[in-house]
Amino acid sequence: MPLFIFLVMLWLCANVGQCTTANVSKLFEHTAEHLTEKMHSGKTFFVYFGHQVSPTLVLFLDQLEMSAEVLEDYGISVAKVNCSKEHVAKYCTGDKIMKKAYLFRGTELLKSFDTDTVFDVHAIVSHVLFTVLFDEVRYVHTVAELLAVERAAKGRLDVVLGHVQVLGLPEHRALMETAFVYGAKYQFVLTTGGPVLEHMGVKEPASLAAGLWFLHCKGLTRLMEPCPHTALTRALTTLHIYAFLQLMEAPLVTESSEDPSKVKVIHSHLQVPLLFLFSQPHTLALDRVTAQTLAWRLRGRVGLVLIHRESPDVKTPPEYNAAYKLTGEGSEVIYLTLNNLEEVIDLFRVDANPDEHDEEEEEEEEQSWTSLDLLDDEVAESVYRNRGRILDMEAVTELTADTFHSAVADNRHTVVLFYVKWDAVSVAFIPSFLEVAETLEDDEVSDVEMAAVDCGEWTNVCSAQLITFFPTVSLYRPGSPAQPYRGMLGSKSLYTFIMLSRVPSPILLSSVEEARSFLDAHLHPRRPGLAPARVLGLFSSDADTGVSVFQEASRVLRGETLLAMLTGRQAETWAAEHEVELPAMLVSRGPQTHAHAHTLHPSTAQDLTSHIQKALLEPFPELTVENLPPYLALGRPLLLLFVGEEEDEQGRRESEGALEEMRALLETGQLAPYLPAWIHLGRTPAGKGVLEDYLGSLPPLPALVLSLLPSGGEVFHYPPDRPIMVQPVLRWLQSAKDGNEPPAGVVGDDKWEPAVQFYDFLSVMDQEVPGYASQRSHKTKTRPREEKKKRRNDSGDRQAQAASTGSSKPHQHSEL
Repeated sequence: MPLFIFLVMLWLCANVGQCTTANVSKLFEHTAEHLTEKMHSGKTFFVYFGHQVSPTLVLFLDQLEMSAEVLEDYGISVAKVNCSKEHVAKYCTGDKIMKKAYLFRGTELLKSFDTDTVFDVHAIVSHVLFTVLFDEVRYVHTVAELLAVERAAKGRLDVVLGHVQVLGLPEHRALMETAFVYGAKYQFVLTTGGPVLEHMGVKEPASLAAGLWFLHCKGLTRLMEPCPHTALTRALTTLHIYAFLQLMEAPLVTESSEDPSKVKVIHSHLQVPLLFLFSQPHTLALDRVTAQTLAWRLRGRVGLVLIHRESPDVKTPPEYNAAYKLTGEGSEVIYLTLNNLEEVIDLFRVDANPDEHDEEEEEEEEQSWTSLDLLDDEVAESVYRNRGRILDMEAVTELTADTFHSAVADNRHTVVLFYVKWDAVSVAFIPSFLEVAETLEDDEVSDVEMAAVDCGEWTNVCSAQLITFFPTVSLYRPGSPAQPYRGMLGSKSLYTFIMLSRVPSPILLSSVEEARSFLDAHLHPRRPGLAPARVLGLFSSDADTGVSVFQEASRVLRGETLLAMLTGRQAETWAAEHEVELPAMLVSRGPQTHAHAHTLHPSTAQDLTSHIQKALLEPFPELTVENLPPYLALGRPLLLLFVGEEEDEQGRRESEGALEEMRALLETGQLAPYLPAWIHLGRTPAGKGVLEDYLGSLPPLPALVLSLLPSGGEVFHYPPDRPIMVQPVLRWLQSAKDGNEPPAGVVGDDKWEPAVQFYDFLSVMDQEVPGYASQRSHKTKTRPREEKKKRRNDSGDRQAQAASTGSSKPHQHSEL
């Protein structure tokens, strides 16, 4: 902590006055000869040349002498030259009152300053250090300049962004002194306001005199991923900046097995409040995710400690799940029970005047709803709140009416994003599209050109391409119709689509060896992230009526999986080996696995496409957000095994054992009425919410759940005290089928509606001209405050009704 020790010593020297044997001035008076020697030494020095002294200059010289003591610690000497006694050409002018000071590095003049600019010790120190650090501290005016600094820093070092309205103030000095000490560790950036502050989320830039942000860029590798930032919430002083940087270097979450009253972490020494969360062994992985999420939101203000409750040293009563300790001597640990993250955030909000704060909050809410009245979904609201963020489109080619057709004709594959800037989903998807472009460039994929068309600007291009919704992604090949992308709007799905679309579909095979190589992934080997399954169509001859149908289905499925075709005697031989009649198809899920044979009865390409898609579904899949829809479309009851990311060996063995038992259960053939699947809560955190909605709380893992979605929505929980084994599970399923098993919950039939009601324009038209829009009734939008009252009344009615009916009904909840 060199800067901290230096500051303490400086304070002692100033207050005790015993650091030197005499009050020796650090401001030197040079002769012309001494000045020449100083220049040839190569050192940095700040010098004032003067003739006569006015009252204003007397004040300046006093400040210059004070700055000499400060700058000496940074290896910079301060001097003055009396031009009445010494003549230095070029600098000792004929003016009676000279108002110039100069900064030299050896014989090189770095910069000259008017004495009105360097008017006090803060201005002198800040301007001198800013000039010396000119190559180290970047000065940015625009958001594009800041984004360029971020791109250069990603993966290498973090960025410290400072803002001051005017150079030369104490805040500027504090920032420059910190940059001098930590310049080799962080990239320091300075701005004086404007659009950069709006980009950082400042609502009223003109009202912010000074600010500091820490941009966490060091841990990022992808250029399109924005650097998350943390703001300094205290005054911009050297000590506060030092403590803030120490907090940024401190662990995001500290884990401890001690009682909160005995925990000692760096946050305690930096006078920062501590928040303690308690963890159980069976929920440790999920608790860590929650702690990390909360720590990011409170970073720089609160230190977060995760306490292992199973430790014998922890004496906290089990009814509490959190605790906190404020700063100051004698502060005690306060224990409490929290139900959600927002309660924790509210706990550490500065609330000096509660009544005034409530009025401001209501006013802000009204203003927010005034802007958000027309935003009908969470995507639109999210984009609105981040509307100031500027996207860097340099990674893709922006096409116009003049360049679209030539770009499509000149490239082997052109992936085009059609979007409009005012569409919420388009704006939300653009970063994923840019990330794919960057990944393709990193993977040296040279035959794919990523491009974009702004349909708000080039409506004729989008109309000619029959674009009817936004965003739309299409892949173009010279001489072929556009291939639409129908996958999820995410970078991983789009990348897989592009890589698979580069392969012909179907691949025409001519021998058994090629077919075997195709199914074993030696022909067109897999790349990370691509679909593992492959489909081989077998036909007796090229004249088979099913060939054209298979070829059309292959073109539809291009980009989703790899398909190939084999005809003739080789196909007949393979069909005989797999005991299937032609036409047929073989589905391979990877090397060294058995290929499953399916007889084809193709009538139309659409029917065959649906048949192939169902055949590609795994018998015991790991459900994720991406692959869930096709499995739910099967309409079968869900038999779900939830496993966690267990840290201890015993937990891992239990999860692996449960998975093996479920696979063995699948081989019995008695799970045909169900859809067996599993969810890894570490890789799919949304599964935690599903499990809590099913059962009302998070049970010990692994947990087996039967959800009868198609037939009433009852949910059954396999008893956690029983081992998950084949025969006990079969008996449990039969008991649930016979109605002998009590349900643990019921999936409600609530509709998944927008968070905000749609604005009924037609009813407004009816008000102006009755009957014009033929509306049956006038629908009005409930104001936020009225809606809150209605929800409170409804909640009270429901609670009273629940109290009167008792708690005999199972837990009610809604499906995700």
